[in-house]
Amino acid sequence: MKFMRILFLLVLPLYFISCGTQKKIPPYYLETLTDTSGKQEVKIPELRIQKNDLLSIQVYSISTQPNVSDAPYNLPGQNTATGGFLVDANGNIEYPQIGLLKVEGLTKLQLADQIKTKLTGPLINPSVIIRFLNFKVTLLGPVAKEGVINVPGERLTILEAVGLAGGVTDYGKKNNIKIIREINGIRETGYIDLSSDTIFDSPYYNLMQNDVVIVEPTKQKARAVDQSIVSQRISLALSLITSAAFLYNIFK
Repeated sequence: MKFMRILFLLVLPLYFISCGTQKKIPPYYLETLTDTSGKQEVKIPELRIQKNDLLSIQVYSISTQPNVSDAPYNLPGQNTATGGFLVDANGNIEYPQIGLLKVEGLTKLQLADQIKTKLTGPLINPSVIIRFLNFKVTLLGPVAKEGVINVPGERLTILEAVGLAGGVTDYGKKNNIKIIREINGIRETGYIDLSSDTIFDSPYYNLMQNDVVIVEPTKQKARAVDQSIVSQRISLALSLITSAAFLYNIFK
């Protein structure tokens, strides 16, 4: 009888822990968005070149001898092993026949225009095509799959990034997503609410290369971890008491 009383006193705390406050249902994506049956212009900001970006740069012209006029600007030996021009720690690249170019902070169009003004030789109506080869973002926190997301194109929205990560779990805050971004060597931090109808107006809706997206955990996550630890300790204590009681009944 005394043993049953001790057992009851040990089980009682576990019961109250498991019957704690009910978990609040987190907001859903675009929860406040309503159908206005209207059309809104989609604005896609142009990416700015950053340090450590890998750029594909190709020069083309309508010359009848591109192997003579274009080839000197497209020498494979001038590129890195991955086939692109790596922007160095000073924000520069070394381009064939032109030399050192300051590219950090420029858009692709601005860099293309700069290269065109420096082209010489028998080029006829030259074109410069530039692409980002290493567009990636990092997503951390309570999502189905943390890690780096490599983007084959040059556009990624916050909703697409979260979708590629498998979505925010019930233990993550959809209304307080943190985004860390570096522009021209300056780091900035912003927040975005995935449940709000104003998400499309946020400067962080369209992600930039090398952005770090952090989903913050809810209070329920910390509480669940604490409850799990307490439950494990109580289970261990009950096992020890049960074993002790069993041995006592055998050898008394």
